[in-house]
Amino acid sequence: GGHTTEILRLLSCLSESYSPRHYVLADSDKMSEAKIRSFEQKRAETFSKSQFSLDRIPRSREVRQSWISSVLTTLYSILYSLPLTYKRKPDLILCNGPGTCVPVCLSAFLLGLLRIKRTVIVYVESICRVETLSLSGKILYYFSDYFIVQWPDLKKKYPKSVYLGRIV
Repeated sequence: GGHTTEILRLLSCLSESYSPRHYVLADSDKMSEAKIRSFEQKRAETFSKSQFSLDRIPRSREVRQSWISSVLTTLYSILYSLPLTYKRKPDLILCNGPGTCVPVCLSAFLLGLLRIKRTVIVYVESICRVETLSLSGKILYYFSDYFIVQWPDLKKKYPKSVYLGRIV
């Protein structure tokens, strides 16, 4: 969907040194894998040593899911994400808002607290968020190392954020 398109636009600007790339998708996401594979195939034409992997985790929250049940499914996703994050030990997590990024980022944050692996978390709020943050943004505002917004009004409301203009 839209989040996948936005993150792939961001990734298209990164150099070959950002490799391997590990994508984490919700297990119920049917469209993103094809978009990622197409993007990586085109990238391999430019960068011959391009490497990537795809991992799936349980979706933390479905559209219109109740708040109470979403707490339970998010906790389940975090428990599922911990071994994955431990296995991959990423240096950087670049994410842009789907609910799937919350358990992955919280898992990485926990590994940092336990001094197992320090991961830099960069959250880019979706360009469609003009006046308010997404639910993922409201959560990860407190856990990210860099919180990027694409509208000046959001920078005013959230002083920790970084406004770089429209980047996707």
